[in-house]
Amino acid sequence: MLVTLSHRKSLPLRPLTAALLTASLLGAGGQALADEDPIKVGILHSLSGTMAISETVLKDTVEMLIAKQNEQGGLLGRQLEAVVVDPASNWPLFAERARELLAQHEVDVVFGNWTSVSRKAVLPVFEELNGLLFYPVQYEGEESSENVFYTGAAPNQQAIPAVEYLINEMGIERFALLGTDYVYPRTTNRILEAFLKEEHGIADEDIMVNYTPFGHSDWQNIVAEVRRFGSEGKPTAVVSTINGDANVPFYRELGNQGVDAGDIPVIAFSVGEQELTGIDTAPLVGHLAAWNYFMSVDTDANYDFIDAWIEWTGDEEAVTNDPMEAHYIGFNMWAEAVRKAGTTDPDAIKDAIIGVVVPNLSGSYAAMMPNHHITKPVLIGEVQDNGQFDIVWQTPSTVVGDAWSDFLPGSRDLMADWQAPMRCGNFNVSTGRCGGSTAAEEAEAALAEE
Repeated sequence: MLVTLSHRKSLPLRPLTAALLTASLLGAGGQALADEDPIKVGILHSLSGTMAISETVLKDTVEMLIAKQNEQGGLLGRQLEAVVVDPASNWPLFAERARELLAQHEVDVVFGNWTSVSRKAVLPVFEELNGLLFYPVQYEGEESSENVFYTGAAPNQQAIPAVEYLINEMGIERFALLGTDYVYPRTTNRILEAFLKEEHGIADEDIMVNYTPFGHSDWQNIVAEVRRFGSEGKPTAVVSTINGDANVPFYRELGNQGVDAGDIPVIAFSVGEQELTGIDTAPLVGHLAAWNYFMSVDTDANYDFIDAWIEWTGDEEAVTNDPMEAHYIGFNMWAEAVRKAGTTDPDAIKDAIIGVVVPNLSGSYAAMMPNHHITKPVLIGEVQDNGQFDIVWQTPSTVVGDAWSDFLPGSRDLMADWQAPMRCGNFNVSTGRCGGSTAAEEAEAALAEE
């Protein structure tokens, strides 16, 4: 059932129930908080700049989860305290703010980042200072760090199923891969190009690739090029890895040029309910997005989460989205690992969290795997004229996140397992050797490309 804004207004605002704060999240109900130092939870999301449109609500989500946890008695008899910084959509500044959180504020855990370049920038800091980062957004894979827990989708949990849907369910034969010019779109599209050619025999001339800077606003020529590309006799779709506020003028230009979903559908990996709040969605009905959660999921747990979010924001029109659910799952997993370990010590949490299982909002469960990725369902949604998504397809069960792609040379033989005795994020099964951390080199390369 699609949760429309009018439907949601008719729902009573119930208090956050066990469906939201599950048994894996609850502390001892009503337990008096001990007179001890609080558990500090760092929040590392852009509150200004081009990514604020997507990241601000993630900061608010973590603050809500912290507040609700404290209402239930905190963790280990201690209250949780949010420590918020603003890296301002400035990728090098993310590293400075991460160091501030870990070294100056001495936070116990960090929830944050959106773009892959920002994640790459902070990786050396988290590994140097042995901090814990819960990263809530879909990404390109090709990474597994001992200090990061990837609660968003890997390519096999979003990009590849989405393209298979286009081919198998919609008969698409030509693909325009449009992305923001940074590491996530570039790597994801390399994977998709290899997948399309190797698995489906798509020819080079049937794949168009285009990248634009963050905050790009002039889409007239690019949309016109897509129209020409799609007018050459084969069913065509756009696969969008456009990030941030550039999505607003992109979708507006689609409407201006009459790009109809029935002619050239767009399937997006970084556009959810939050991004659509700034767009007239009437001309976009039928365009698609691939995520692991939509606000329109029909479960009691989701309705409770929506009610809690509306109550927290005081906004009857507030929307929820996939990265918010990823933070919900990650927060629950971290809380369960803290109780299981009896401490917030990072090394203890790393061991305790593997195998932790908590409910997601779609009616199933998320498990933390040894490669620090989680199990997730894959959903395809169609844009509706109210800014919501009608779920048109989903996997029959959850999918295990794959840190290393089977479609890139050099990655096929790699695996990640952070349990003893392996404890390696890039173990080569052919050579029997661990490649070790390359965080510093990857951060330098990602920042140099911007």
